[in-house]
Amino acid sequence: MTKLLVIREQIVKFVTKNENYVRPISKFILALITLVIINSKIGFATRLANGAITIIISLLASFLPINFIIIIAMIMILLHLYSLSTACAVVIGVLFLLMFLLYFRFAPKTTVLLLFTPICFLLKVPYVMPLCAGLVCSPASIITIACGTVTYYAIDFISNNASVLIGNSNEEFVTKLKMLMDEIMKNKEMLMLVVAFSFTIVVVNIIRRLSVDHAWTIAIVTGTLLDILIVLIGDLKYGTYISVVGLIFGSFVAVLVVTVIKFFVFNVDYTRTERVQFEDDEYYYYVKAVPKNTVSIADKQIKKIKGQGTPAPRKEKVAERESAEEQEMDAVEYRVRRSTTKEAPVRHGKRDANGLTDIERAAAAKARAQRSAKK
Repeated sequence: MTKLLVIREQIVKFVTKNENYVRPISKFILALITLVIINSKIGFATRLANGAITIIISLLASFLPINFIIIIAMIMILLHLYSLSTACAVVIGVLFLLMFLLYFRFAPKTTVLLLFTPICFLLKVPYVMPLCAGLVCSPASIITIACGTVTYYAIDFISNNASVLIGNSNEEFVTKLKMLMDEIMKNKEMLMLVVAFSFTIVVVNIIRRLSVDHAWTIAIVTGTLLDILIVLIGDLKYGTYISVVGLIFGSFVAVLVVTVIKFFVFNVDYTRTERVQFEDDEYYYYVKAVPKNTVSIADKQIKKIKGQGTPAPRKEKVAERESAEEQEMDAVEYRVRRSTTKEAPVRHGKRDANGLTDIERAAAAKARAQRSAKK
């Protein structure tokens, strides 16, 4: 567990430190994935489906606010549908306008959910989205998930029935318009999933806000079971033929994904829970404090060693050495002066480490003082 916490702290530290680079790169990848999926599903405008144009548009989106990725995706979808049929472009355009107004009115900060919902449907794991929305967002994210679900089913229907919807003849315009409206409004599988996802988001959001221990884990398990139950009941009632194996597998993947999200967003240690009670002039306060699981990363310091030579002597040693050399020079000078003046050698007195007697040391000091005075 400690190693996982260290890895998490390293990832968070890396993302925080390189946020100026991570943010545009992530937006570029998200925009690129979105456009590639659009081109693969409804790439009726061959010029727009060109790889170079896709990369250029993705690069442009990486320098814009993330909400612009939705606008770019909507414009690309409408251009592709216009190449197929005017009726398709009109119906989806009106649908996008309604979703656009609802989205920016109630949930403008859930762009990632709106983009990832169709992607998860294509990956056969749409049950990830209601759990994620319930854990990290507010109940208003129901609108975002519903818009993403309706968008996926509308595009999927057009992609599977392109041969019937192709053409812009005036005689068939009303027929195609009615066909698309009926598919969007009367698709039982789509409506059932929207209802199931909405209930799941609300229940998960309510449970994870409770002050009980392991609230997030309880919310994940309860939301998964509730989602499976509602989908199975709807399948039995309306005969939508939902794959039970796909439902179980998608729910299992959803639990794994939201567990990873929980590890990064809400990782606490319930064994160290503290309950605090205090009051002021107007209220009594009962506070439950649950500490987060954190671990400190050792700050490694690299010490550079230039070579393996002997270290430089300290100032004290240098001063002592200079003093000894100076005394030796004074002693030599004194002996030379005595030998030139033919003074009788002094043979009494103990000598020090430099071979000087007391009289010689006094003479050396006197010579040193005279030399200093001349300087």
